[in-house]
Amino acid sequence: MAFEQPFEPDGMCFEALYERFNRREFLHPDPLELLFQYTEVRDQEVVGLIASSLAYGRVAQILKSVSRVLETLGDSPSAFLLEAQPAAIEQSLQEFRHRFTTGAEMSGLLIGIGRMLRECGSLESCFIEGMRSSDETVIPALGEFVARLNRLSSERPRTLLAIPERGSACKRLHLYLRWMVRQDEIDPGPWQHVSPAKLVVPVDTHMHRISRVLGLTQRRQADIRTALEITEGFRRFVPDDPVKYDFAITRVGINPDALFEFIDR
Repeated sequence: MAFEQPFEPDGMCFEALYERFNRREFLHPDPLELLFQYTEVRDQEVVGLIASSLAYGRVAQILKSVSRVLETLGDSPSAFLLEAQPAAIEQSLQEFRHRFTTGAEMSGLLIGIGRMLRECGSLESCFIEGMRSSDETVIPALGEFVARLNRLSSERPRTLLAIPERGSACKRLHLYLRWMVRQDEIDPGPWQHVSPAKLVVPVDTHMHRISRVLGLTQRRQADIRTALEITEGFRRFVPDDPVKYDFAITRVGINPDALFEFIDR
């Protein structure tokens, strides 16, 4: 069924979607599922950054590529990156390729993550160094986090890390923050010091299209202005957790007719 006219669902509609789809049974196939193979916080944050950075293209290839990187890192990716020499990481991934991402870019990112862990102790600690209480969203801290990671990487991972200051929606980075900050059946939320209220909706094709139908935005370009507009729309319903419905709505994006089932209730 095609989307033609905007709808105006209320909070009950979104809660119904959340209750129906925000379940582990709907997680596969999604790179997020790979985080649940790890129990240590530092491993989850490292795996989450790897998985989200590669989350573009066909999902089957994403899962294959992330798994290939994780095989290199062993049982504890964070411990591996803390100890491994850059040359060893580069050697292990020299044949790696994920669409536009080269092995050099991937190893460069991993080297940067290892250096960040050595400097800060954890990726969360590094992230919160850029946070200020006056910030309305995570975007300023995210910009500092990405800039620092780019500086520490042996080769700038241009296809893996968007630069927030350039106006991109930074969908993969905001997806990473959702995984790290929120905690429910889907999002593991290992980070403890970033407020879910400051998260920004990760805007992909599905979220953008559905948000236009729901009247959350009329913007045609899926950039950061659109992402902030959509986030404000959801904040009307859940001020303390505007990204709460992201997973459920993207599941509906895979099967758009399901949206009408809840709108018509």
